[in-house]
Amino acid sequence: MSERLVVEAGDKTAEELLTALHDGRRIIVQTEFLDADHEVVLRYDGEIYYCDTPTRLHKHDSVGEMRTCLTNRGYGRPAEEHPAGDSPDAGDEPAPVDSDTNSAEE
Repeated sequence: MSERLVVEAGDKTAEELLTALHDGRRIIVQTEFLDADHEVVLRYDGEIYYCDTPTRLHKHDSVGEMRTCLTNRGYGRPAEEHPAGDSPDAGDEPAPVDSDTNSAEE
């Protein structure tokens, strides 16, 4: 049996989840729906992608369909988004320039 990966919904990007699926891992996404905790199991058998929710088994034929499912349902975030405070550019903004101190006086 493949190694399981347990994640909170939105902690990983959709691409990170897809990579883990392609590596043969089964992913358990912990999520909350209607004030109750649920687990969604994601898996890939080499042909079909599966999202096994507590109420329904979703099947997807392509990586594009699975990526859309992961992002639309919030299991994985789009690649360009970062969790709050985890932006790679956080804190790297230049200091504001005071136009009075940088004026050329001759």
